[in-house]
Amino acid sequence: MSVIESIRPQLAKLTEIRRDLHAHPELAFAEHRTADLIAARLESLGIEVHRGVGRTGVVGVVRAGRGLRAIGLRSDIDALPIQERNDFPHRSVHAGCMHACGHDGHTTMLLGAAEALAARRDFDGTVYLIFQPAEEGEGGGLAMIEDGLFERFPMESVFGMHNWPGLAPGHFIVHPGPVMASADRFDITLTGHGAHAAMPHLGADPVTAGAALVQAIQTIVSRTIDPVDSAVVSVTQFHAGEAYNAIPDRAELCGTVRAFSDAVQDQIETALRRVGDGIAAAFGVEVAVEYRRGYPPTVNTPAEAALSAEVASALVGPDRVTTNAGPSMGAEDFAYFLQRKPGSYVWIGNGAGEGGCTLHNPTYDFNDEIIPTGVAYWVELVRRILAPAR
Repeated sequence: MSVIESIRPQLAKLTEIRRDLHAHPELAFAEHRTADLIAARLESLGIEVHRGVGRTGVVGVVRAGRGLRAIGLRSDIDALPIQERNDFPHRSVHAGCMHACGHDGHTTMLLGAAEALAARRDFDGTVYLIFQPAEEGEGGGLAMIEDGLFERFPMESVFGMHNWPGLAPGHFIVHPGPVMASADRFDITLTGHGAHAAMPHLGADPVTAGAALVQAIQTIVSRTIDPVDSAVVSVTQFHAGEAYNAIPDRAELCGTVRAFSDAVQDQIETALRRVGDGIAAAFGVEVAVEYRRGYPPTVNTPAEAALSAEVASALVGPDRVTTNAGPSMGAEDFAYFLQRKPGSYVWIGNGAGEGGCTLHNPTYDFNDEIIPTGVAYWVELVRRILAPAR
């Protein structure tokens, strides 16, 4: 019997847990019910539990044998501020909040692995089960690190996994290097002089300056960044004015920057300030640019990525494991873990159709059929890394 098939008898129970989590989503650093469920489940399996790591994070500790080696397995647990549009029985009971990224499934797969590891303990060393809060933009990974995650739970490497819609169930993607981009934010304020809309010559119009700035920003990547370096600069908000017949005195632009290196981030920040100053001078307004660094790039270490690919290949077959796919311009705060420890972050196929729509979509749902594959990956990764000495 394959490892995946050995876990399949637990699928009904794990599906029930996953759908309960989906029905009761909680936002960043407010995952109290979720943390309670995780801790209770781990304790029922005889696993040592630590609460409140990084505010609402949970860490379970599974030991076996006498080995001194230790690894970490991480799942994210928070939801998104999205109004769910599904009508199935396990849809969110909380208005404006839903698991639209599959963190309910990630949590369930790690809980399934916890059960298998605690029952068998056929490895030599320690496994730290990291249930991380606040992945969706609030930096829960960094909060856990600042709360002493790696000092309190000394692990030699750390591993993560995310479902990937559009990738067939039973398939994995493992990147030997960059997986996901950084995520910086910018806020630009243009200050002019308000005037009657019928008398624009009496004012200094920040709206036309803002429109010109939006257009100019689109040239930063195409004319500033080396074409072999990937980057994205997107203006996502433009706020100005309140009346039909009045030119406002302020306009505000907001957006995001994605890149894979500090050098490119620096180039883009410098270009944003330069272009902002130029447009402001050309239109006779003032400009203030606030640039905030967010999640760093998520970059796998080659050795651990290769190991993950080997484990996945042994599990589902090498023809179902891709190692040459391009990275995503999305971002992930597992990056903070990989800045400090070797490790890898893999994508597991979530399929198409029901459970296979785009991440962060109001009709998204995690595909429960992939739970045994995800659980098996975690279990086999532990067995491979913490194999007993012979």
